[in-house]
Amino acid sequence: MVHLYHDIPSLTALEGFEALARHLSFKLTASELKVTSGEICRQIKAIEGELGVRLIVGLGDNVVLTRAGEDLYRLLASSFSKASEVVRITTRRDLFP
Repeated sequence: MVHLYHDIPSLTALEGFEALARHLSFKLTASELKVTSGEICRQIKAIEGELGVRLIVGLGDNVVLTRAGEDLYRLLASSFSKASEVVRITTRRDLFP
């Protein structure tokens, strides 16, 4: 399978970042996604490394988004919301043709 969007970080890492941006807590994010806080930290570092920009400052549960982090969060939250709506609509169509 050819990946058309190979220039963006993994969706798993982006999902982790979106949840961290919502919670501003590694502990709550890890609990929601059923992974360790360390895994969330690794995902965020991977995204920052790929993008070449800091997304958060702070550690543990004292997380603050940088301007770039805020921008990425707004985009991801909107995109995930739209994707979720498309899935709901598609699922309803399949159930009720």
